[in-house]
Amino acid sequence: MRFSLALLAFLSVVLGRTVDRSLNDQDVSLRKDATVLILGGGVTGVTAARTFHEQGIDSFKIVEALPQLGGRIQHLTFGVKGNEYVLETGPNWVQGTETKGGPENPIWGLVKKHGLKTQENDWTGSITTYDHTGQVNYLDVFDDAIDQFTNLTIAAGERVRKKLVDLSSRTGYSLVGAKPKTPQEAASEYYQLDWETGGTPEVSSMIANSWAANFTYDPDFGGFGDDNAMSIDQRGFRTFLQAEADTFLKPSQLVLNSTVTKIKYSASGVEVILAEGKKLTADYVLVTFSVGVLQGDNLVFEPALPDWKQEAIQGMTMETYTKIFFQFEKKFWFDTEMGLYADSERGRYPVWQSLDHAKFLPGSGIVFVTVTGDYSVRVEALPDAQVESEALGVLQAMFPTTTIPKPLAFHFPRWHSDPLFRGSYSNWPPSFNSGHHKNLGAPVTQKLWFAGEATSQKYFGFLHGAYFEGQNTALAMSKCIRGKGCVIPQHIEDVQNAKPYHI
Repeated sequence: MRFSLALLAFLSVVLGRTVDRSLNDQDVSLRKDATVLILGGGVTGVTAARTFHEQGIDSFKIVEALPQLGGRIQHLTFGVKGNEYVLETGPNWVQGTETKGGPENPIWGLVKKHGLKTQENDWTGSITTYDHTGQVNYLDVFDDAIDQFTNLTIAAGERVRKKLVDLSSRTGYSLVGAKPKTPQEAASEYYQLDWETGGTPEVSSMIANSWAANFTYDPDFGGFGDDNAMSIDQRGFRTFLQAEADTFLKPSQLVLNSTVTKIKYSASGVEVILAEGKKLTADYVLVTFSVGVLQGDNLVFEPALPDWKQEAIQGMTMETYTKIFFQFEKKFWFDTEMGLYADSERGRYPVWQSLDHAKFLPGSGIVFVTVTGDYSVRVEALPDAQVESEALGVLQAMFPTTTIPKPLAFHFPRWHSDPLFRGSYSNWPPSFNSGHHKNLGAPVTQKLWFAGEATSQKYFGFLHGAYFEGQNTALAMSKCIRGKGCVIPQHIEDVQNAKPYHI
């Protein structure tokens, strides 16, 4: 081939003619590292790779910055020597598993397929409530908050039916008469909304977050079911994804320990540049990075992404969900699965979960508390010792007659600060409409595609959203790769209001 091209090039000079460009492109294509580069080895990336394989396309490579597949599904070995446990710092649950006669959450299907050990986690029926005075029973307030969230979703559905504009969940709550005035009411509201979305009612869409809950949990809306299966598998939750990858992936299709710094794209293909300077080339690229990474400055696109794409990326919110783990010599806390603390400052160390429980890791001496959103960002900026001291102070308020001992072990992750993630998962803000979301997932060219949990309209923020996006995007790309009915999802050049503002 090289001889033929050289001869043609010589003749073109002699004869003053242009060499057929398609021959040059063919030669370049033969030298490319893959037909498709999949950037990111999380649920979206692995599901996309499996889908390409099923479509008969095996010329792909997954490029992952970490030494293993899993993406945001991360764990650590925690505890003192001789009493150590694998704990999940990232996703921990299959949310909505299945209802008899209804659809099955695909993550639940993989968990069962690969034999992961899980346990049903009762978030609402096994909970003890506290405030600054200690244990106080305000389960009636807690139950009211459940009803108020239900009313919020019903009101959101009415807004969709009547084609009314979106509002913040805070405004929606107010419209259904839910206006928390006490720390107990605020904590109960937090448990229903912030603990799920990662964001406050002020920054969370009334409509989108309502449908996300319904499409996941409510079988009447096509949801999977009410149950939440918590992974307690000591191999780590990401085992389901790695085991699935092992069923079709070859070592040559993996590029691990490789951080992407630049993506160059054109009509002829893509070039991906890694931190160490290595370059990978392909005909297509599928970007599955978190919206937090796309919002940052560590990843460069050349040429720069168009305005409509940048607006969509910057318009979505990346929230942070932080688990703070403690191990003590022995258990001194609640016997229920969950504990809720109502502080005068909303969102201050509110949701506690016991792992030293008969259903989970009995005898572990482990309890953890979760903070979210801006409070997570605050916590990440503090020294570990200060976070430990503050959270222990809350435990002391919850158990005023107990001398809280020094923990044997303490740890929390810093998702917001990590340049590989820049947060935990996406959240749909009230200023973000369907046009923006369509643009978030739309390809920029036939060569540059995007997918991830954030691009899922029904399931943004969920693992199953990442799964469906990887599958659906790879199916669409496969048609383009094979030249059979390629349909590129179209973007909206200018996302406009239904009616103009009158000023």
